[in-house]
Amino acid sequence: MFDILKTRIQQKHRTIRWPDGPAPDLPARFAGRPVVRSGACAAGCRICANACPVGAITAGGASGPGIDTGKCLFCRACESACPYGAICFGKEYRLAATRREDLVVGAGSPDPAGALCERAAKLFGRSLKLRQVSAGGCNACEADSNVLGTLAWDMGRFGIQFVASPRHADGLLITGPVTRNMHLALRKTYEAVPDPKVVIAVGACAIAGGPYADHPEQHNGAASVVPVDLYVPGCPPHPLTILDALLRFLGRV
Repeated sequence: MFDILKTRIQQKHRTIRWPDGPAPDLPARFAGRPVVRSGACAAGCRICANACPVGAITAGGASGPGIDTGKCLFCRACESACPYGAICFGKEYRLAATRREDLVVGAGSPDPAGALCERAAKLFGRSLKLRQVSAGGCNACEADSNVLGTLAWDMGRFGIQFVASPRHADGLLITGPVTRNMHLALRKTYEAVPDPKVVIAVGACAIAGGPYADHPEQHNGAASVVPVDLYVPGCPPHPLTILDALLRFLGRV
C-alpha cells in the first residue's frame, strides 16, 4: 500500500489542465477544421469535389468550395488533390454546432466556437448524464468518447458521466450510422430517457451516414430517427473535440 501511495505521489498531476490551462498537444497528423482560402479556387473547378469520397464538397466558383464537415471524413483527399491550395486542414479542434447547417465551412465562415444551447446550459450545466448508443459504429467514435472517462481526461470533474440505463440519463450520445437492426433499439432507448432530454450525434456516421451514406442497410445518421441537439464532426472526432463540444454546449467554457 505504501508503495502505491509513493508511486502516486511521484506521478503527480495526471489529469489535463484544460480548459483552465493549455489544451493538450495534438498529434502531427491531426486534421482539424478545414480552411477555405477565398479567391484561390479556379472558377468552375471541381477537382476537390471529385476527390471527396463522400460528396462533402460543393464547388462554389471563384469564392471557393463549401465543405460539409458533418459528412467529411477528414481524409485530406481534397487538400492533396487541389492544385491551387484552396483547402487546408488546420489544428482547430472546435468543430461542433447545434444546427446542422452550421457545419458547412466556406471562405469567410465565422468562428466555430458558438455551440451553446441555453436550454441545455440551464437544465444540465452542472450535471449531465448520458447513455451512449453505438448504432452500428466501427468503434472509433465509441473509443474516443469512452476515453473521456479515463484519468487523463476525467470528464466527471465537470459533472458529465456515462450511465448504464437510459432511465438514469439526461440524454443520448449516439455514434454510428444507425443500421437497420439498430433503428428500433435507438428509438426505444430515446423513449426511455425521461424528459427533458438532449441528443448528441458524434462522428460523421451519426451525423450523415459517413462512408455508408445512402446504403439501404442504414439510415444516414441519428437525425433520421431522433431529434439531434448537438453535432460533433469527425471520423472519429478527437477526444478534445468531443469534450470541448460538451462543455460549450453546456456553457462551461
